[in-house]
Amino acid sequence: MFAVASFEKALLIGSKSDISGRTDMDHGTHNPEPTRTGAFSRTGSLGSSLRKRSFSISSSVSYRIDDDIGSEAVSEAGDIGDRALQSNRHSVSSSCRLSLDLAMEGGSVIHPEDLHKVSVASPVPEDVTSPLPVDPLKGPGDEKQEKQGLSMSLEYISCLIHLSVFGILGVFTRYLLEKLFGPSLLGVTSNETIVYPNLPSNMVGSFLMGWWGVVFKGDISQVSDILAIGLTTGYLGSVTTFSGWNQKMLDLSVDGHWVQAILGFLIGLFLVAYSIIFGIETAKGFRWILKKLNTRPERGVPSSNCNWTLNSSRRHLVAMLILLLVLGVLLSVSGLLLKEEFSSGSSGAQLWLACLVGPFGVWIRWFLARLNGRGLGKSGILRWLPFGTLITNVSAACIMAGLSAIEKSVNIKNFDTVANGIQLGFLGCLSTVSTFIAEFNAMRESKHPWRAYLYASTTMGISFVLGILIYNVPVWTKGLT
Repeated sequence: MFAVASFEKALLIGSKSDISGRTDMDHGTHNPEPTRTGAFSRTGSLGSSLRKRSFSISSSVSYRIDDDIGSEAVSEAGDIGDRALQSNRHSVSSSCRLSLDLAMEGGSVIHPEDLHKVSVASPVPEDVTSPLPVDPLKGPGDEKQEKQGLSMSLEYISCLIHLSVFGILGVFTRYLLEKLFGPSLLGVTSNETIVYPNLPSNMVGSFLMGWWGVVFKGDISQVSDILAIGLTTGYLGSVTTFSGWNQKMLDLSVDGHWVQAILGFLIGLFLVAYSIIFGIETAKGFRWILKKLNTRPERGVPSSNCNWTLNSSRRHLVAMLILLLVLGVLLSVSGLLLKEEFSSGSSGAQLWLACLVGPFGVWIRWFLARLNGRGLGKSGILRWLPFGTLITNVSAACIMAGLSAIEKSVNIKNFDTVANGIQLGFLGCLSTVSTFIAEFNAMRESKHPWRAYLYASTTMGISFVLGILIYNVPVWTKGLT
C-alpha cells in the first residue's frame, strides 16, 4: 500500500508539472525561458526524483511481497486443508504491483483515476495448466448459478465423507500394490532391501499427483472442488505413505545396514520425484490431445462439458448421499470381515482394520494441512515450509516406530494384528508422499530450489533420528533383534 501511495503521488506531481509546462508554452507567456528553466525544471526534476524514488521503493517492497507470495504458493502446492472450503483466494496484489512497476519503468504516465484499469494479469509461463474450457457461451446470470452449492456445514461434512471414501480406496490400492510387487507374486520389493514394499505405491501415487493434483486439478475443481480434495488429499494421500517408508529404513538400520538405509531414502526420493515429473509431462501431452479433440473445427469453439459440473445444491446433495451410501457399505463390509478373520491374524484382518481406522488419519492430515503456507508467528516466518505436511509425516513416522518397538517386545498375535492394521490404515493415511513430493517439486521449480532439498532432508532427517531413538535404541538395549 505504501508503494502504491508513493506511486500515485509521483504520478500526480509528474502529470501536474507536464500540464503546467505545456499550458505556459501554449499561452505564450512573456518570459517563457525562465518558466522552462525555472518552475518547470524544478517541478519536473522533483517529479522525476519522486518517480525514481517511488520506483525504487515499489521495487523493493514488491520484491519482498512477491517473494512472500511465492513462498506461500509453493508451500500450498500440495494441500491447504479446510482453508480450501472457506474462500477462493486470489493473489492479485503481486501481479498488479508488477504491472504498475513496469508502467513506471517504461516512462508511461498513468493517472490515479485510471489505476483500476491497469491489468492485473501477470505474465505466466506458457505451460501453466489452466482448466479446459467448459462453455464460452454463458449468460450474465450463469456465473451466479454456477456458484450455488451447499452451506458451509454441509460442505464440510461432504468433504469429510469424500475423504473417508477415497481414503479407504487408497488403502485398498496401496495394499494391492504391495502384494502385487511383493515376494509372493512379482518379487520386486522386499523388507530386506532398499526397494521397500511401499515404493511402488509411492511412485504410482506421485505419478497420479502429476495428473490430478497439478495438470488436471483445475478441470476436476470445475466439476467439484470437494471431488478434487477427495482425489488428491483422500485417495493419493492414502495410496502413498511416508511412515511406512521411514520404518523400513529403520528396520535396515537396526540390523546394521546403515548404507542401505541412507540409499533407501535417496533412491526413494529420486524415484518419486521423477514419478511426479513424468506424470506432469504425460498429462500435458494428454491435455493437448484433449484440447484438439474438444474443439469443433468448423467453428473453433470448445465443446461444452458443463453437464458434469456440480453447480447446484441439489447436485451436491445427491453426490454427498451417494458417497455416504458407499461409505456405509465399505465400513459395514470391513467390519463384518474383520470380525470373521481377526482371530486368524491374517493380512486380510489387518486390511479390514486398516479400512476402519484409515479415515481418521485422512481427516487429521487434511485438518493439519491448513498450516501449510502460514509460517510461524504473526510475521509468518518460514512461510515456504509446509508445516502441516511436515508435522503429519514426522508424527506418523514416530508413532509407527513406537508401535513397531512395542510389537517386537510384546509378540502377541492379536496385538500384531491391531498394530499392523493401525500402521497400514491410520498411520499410512496420516502420512503422505504424494503431497510431500508435490511441495518438493514446486520448491525445486521456484526461485529458491535449495528449499526443496532442505525440506526433504528436514523431513527425512527428523523422522529418521527420532525413529532411531524410539525404535532402534529400545530394540538394541533389550536385544530384540
